[in-house]
Amino acid sequence: MSDAPSTPPRAPKTETKQAGDDPAAVLQVERRDFTQLVPTDRPRVQSLRGFDPEYTDIVDYIIRCTHRIWDERDVGLIYTHYTHNCVLYGVLGSVYERESVVRETIQRLVELPDRRGMAIQVIWRGNDVDGFYTSHMTNGTGRHTEYGIWGKPTGRTYTTRTVADCMILENKIYREWVVRDNMGLYLQLGLDPHELADKLARQKIANGETMLQLSENRRMIGQYPPEAQADVSLAHDDGEAEILRWLYTIYNQRMFGTIEKVYAPTCQWHGPLMRELYGPASVLHQTMRLVALMPDCVFVPQHICSIDSEEGGRKYAVRWIMDGHHLGYGALGAPSGHRLFVMGVTHFHVIDGKIVDEWVLYDEFSMLVQIRMAELQKDLPSQ
Repeated sequence: MSDAPSTPPRAPKTETKQAGDDPAAVLQVERRDFTQLVPTDRPRVQSLRGFDPEYTDIVDYIIRCTHRIWDERDVGLIYTHYTHNCVLYGVLGSVYERESVVRETIQRLVELPDRRGMAIQVIWRGNDVDGFYTSHMTNGTGRHTEYGIWGKPTGRTYTTRTVADCMILENKIYREWVVRDNMGLYLQLGLDPHELADKLARQKIANGETMLQLSENRRMIGQYPPEAQADVSLAHDDGEAEILRWLYTIYNQRMFGTIEKVYAPTCQWHGPLMRELYGPASVLHQTMRLVALMPDCVFVPQHICSIDSEEGGRKYAVRWIMDGHHLGYGALGAPSGHRLFVMGVTHFHVIDGKIVDEWVLYDEFSMLVQIRMAELQKDLPSQ
C-alpha cells in the first residue's frame, strides 16, 4: 500500500462498493504522519455506505472525526457522528445519551485545553452492512492550565494513554468503551488520588449509586478447578483463538509460566502509568501484580479483533473485564475485601507465534473509587 496515490489530486469517490473489500487497502497508523492519516487527495478504498464523503476508509473515519472534534474543537460533529441514544461505557461510569457526550467533551477540552491525542494504532473489524468495530489507542500529551474538577491548575505536563473501542454504522457511533489511565494523569499532575477518590465516591453515593457486593464470580464452580479449555467462541480465526487460549491459561488457570513460552525474549510491555518494560520477566511481574490485588479474580474477554500488520505479523485488540475482590496488598493499600470490577483493553503484536509488543490499559484510580464507595456504603443506614 502506498502512502499517497500517484495520480493527480481528486475528490474521494462516494459510490458504494460491495462489503468485503480487501482490508489490506485500509490505512494503518503506525508508520504514517498525521497528514497521511487524514488525506485530502485519496480515493475511497473501502465501502462506507451512509458515511460522510470525506472518509476514505474506517481508519480514516475514526482518526479524522476524533481530530475534528477534539483538536479542531468542532464538538457539534458529535450530533452527526453519534446516535442520540448512544451508550458510552467508561471506567468511572457510563453515559446513556448523546447530549452528555457533548457536555463532557466540552468540559474536558476546557480543563486540558492544549491536549493532543495522537493515534498509536487502530485495530478493526467489520463492514458497512453489519457495522464496524474499531479499537483506537492514543497517547495524550498536554499541560494542566485551567480550573476544573481537579481544582487549581498545576501547570504540570503529562502523557497518558487512552483506548476507545467503538461500534459504528452509517457514520454514527452507537456504542463505545473508553478506558483512560486516570491514575497516571493524577500522579503526573501531583494530585492525591486517594483524596480525589474519596471526593468522587461521596458524589456517587449522594447520587444514589451503590456497589454491588457479590461473593462468587464463578471462575471455579464449587470445589472444582477452572475449566480445562478456554471458551474461544469470540474468535474469528485461529490466531484470535490462540490469543484467547493464552489469556485463559495465564489469568484464569494461573499458569503464569506460560508467559515465558508465548512472549518473545525481546518483547516490550507498555502499561498503565506509562510504564515501559522489557522482556518476559517484566511481563510476568506486571501480570502477577494485577492478579495479586484481586487473587480470586476471573478474567473475561468480551471482544477480540485483529488485522495483518504492515510491520509484519498480526495485531490483536482484546477488550476484557476482571471481576474479583480486593484481597491483596499493592498500590491500592491494605486489602479491604471489597469487590473490584476492572475494565481493560490490550493490544498485542504477534510475529512468528510470539508476542513482541503488548499495550495494556486499565485504571487503578477507578479501583480506588470502588473501594471507597464500598466503605462509605457500609456506613449508610439500612433501608
